[in-house]
Amino acid sequence: MNRLLCTIAMAALMCANATAQQFDKFFADSTLRLDYIFAGDTSRQAIYVDGQCLIPRWDGRRQRLDELPVAGNGQITVKDKGSGQVIYRHSFSTLFQEWLATAEAKHTSKSFENVFLVPYPRQAVDITVELRDYHNRITASLTHTVDPADILIRRIGFEHVTPYQTIQKAADTTRCIHIAYVAEGYRSDEMEAFLNDAKDATEALFAHEPFKQLRNRFNIVAGILPSADSGTSEPANGIWKTTALSSHFDTFYSDRYLTTLNIKDLHDKLAGTPYEHIIILVNTAKYGGGGIYNSYNLSYTRGNQFKPVVVHEFGHSFGGLGDEYEYGNDDPMYFPDTEPWEPNLTTKHNFKGKWENLIKQGKASLIEGGGYQKQGVFRGVEKCRMRTNDVPDFCAVCQQALTRMIDFYSK
Repeated sequence: MNRLLCTIAMAALMCANATAQQFDKFFADSTLRLDYIFAGDTSRQAIYVDGQCLIPRWDGRRQRLDELPVAGNGQITVKDKGSGQVIYRHSFSTLFQEWLATAEAKHTSKSFENVFLVPYPRQAVDITVELRDYHNRITASLTHTVDPADILIRRIGFEHVTPYQTIQKAADTTRCIHIAYVAEGYRSDEMEAFLNDAKDATEALFAHEPFKQLRNRFNIVAGILPSADSGTSEPANGIWKTTALSSHFDTFYSDRYLTTLNIKDLHDKLAGTPYEHIIILVNTAKYGGGGIYNSYNLSYTRGNQFKPVVVHEFGHSFGGLGDEYEYGNDDPMYFPDTEPWEPNLTTKHNFKGKWENLIKQGKASLIEGGGYQKQGVFRGVEKCRMRTNDVPDFCAVCQQALTRMIDFYSK
């Protein structure tokens, strides 16, 4: 090895050691699960602590702990109580914030469960949770203290762990992206079908760049979670099923919007399995799905659009990518005075750091129409997997954003 390569190798080793030391200084190799209730309506929102759990092993990132890959619609910040130093940050989106954009939220108050995972602190920490509106203004904030020695922090995942099968093992399981598939609406006698669906979804995902070239950075398991009934609930058709996660169509009265509101149940059943990102496979032939950034995604499985849908929804839940199709300009979610946090959309308010480099290379441009709006929101290319299931690939803009996200978690 020549002198330059030696210098680069030594620098990389020193950086890795420093990262490990920083993590070990503040955190144990365990997970602190934080349960919250987000509640309110369009006029007022509030955040409430709902519980805390200790889970064995930490399956998240151990580097870039105080950074965010994208801003999201909400953020959680962990500060060392003694020094006030920010030691961990995380961003997210929630169903609650989506619901606030509906007509129902103008006259009705509701509450939603939310769960966040952070590394388990060695000393007392102050945790701040913030929710933001479509103008990036903070609409609700809560700061509370967590003492890791608190006897009321519930221990879960040490026994009675949901059985799981490893679908793919990462090259380095301590520096990778952990994904767990969860079975929803599969009876015990349908678990073979679930495992086949999980394998099909995996191959569909890694047929796409940049996942294909970075496949060895993903560790994937499938949680074998049987339901009493086969399928999922369809409220519009008067069908209600008893399933592991109580998922259903007609979320916010939208026919194809498939979600679950039982977030604590979901994380209870995953406790003790290696996971950070979640893909819920729903045993139904009715077309639909949903993806929420840093929460979960769901996809139907019994139709010919299953593979493109699960990949599209993972673009939302993992990559923070926005939808690039448009409906009209009613009830807008994006405004000229605010730059979208999604890396594949822009209002041109603050385009810096997005895909200017790809425009210079002739790989992208600024095309009006996206984020459900015909005007005022721009995407990078004419067609992309985030615009339509008929397109086989993520565009150059989305590929760049996904690569940055993968690097953030694993490099």
